[in-house]
Amino acid sequence: MTSTEFDTPTTAISDVTGDYALDVAHSRLGFTARHAMVTKVRGHFGAFEGTARVDATDPAASSVRLTIDPASISTGSPDRDGHLRSPDFFDVERFPQWTFASTEVTRDGETWTVTGDLTIKDVTRPVTIDFEETGSAVDPFGNTRVGFEGALTVNRKDWGLTWNAALETGGVLVSEKVKLEFDISAIKSA
Repeated sequence: MTSTEFDTPTTAISDVTGDYALDVAHSRLGFTARHAMVTKVRGHFGAFEGTARVDATDPAASSVRLTIDPASISTGSPDRDGHLRSPDFFDVERFPQWTFASTEVTRDGETWTVTGDLTIKDVTRPVTIDFEETGSAVDPFGNTRVGFEGALTVNRKDWGLTWNAALETGGVLVSEKVKLEFDISAIKSA
């Protein structure tokens, strides 16, 4: 199987320092989990918002804030989405919002490392995400854009997401480890 490469990203902006808002329509907050120990299930959240302060000269002055609506989950299966919204998992009636707030930002070349507090349900835990700066451009509408991609693997049990079912053949229905995926397009504030 051959892989197809995307077009080379642009890096039209030499200094991406500034305040940004996530462009939700052109960003993806997703996840991958193993199901029944044999396949991967992918999903994403459709409702979220975030801001970032990017300081290319002094990365420690950078910051990121993100709010996610867990009820906006979509995995391609209405039944599964409903189960994930239920008290077995996200309990969206009691916990309608997840948050991330950075506590430290560092940079090594095109890699930005963002450490912060991720709150899911009523549990807050620190996480560290490496983001690759994927490009910058001025779009046809005059918006200055920057792109970042990042991912990390977490154990969902660390946030109290413990529901599972044992399989007769061994193993469990839903993996404890979940990969979180971030494909971000952000627009510079005027």
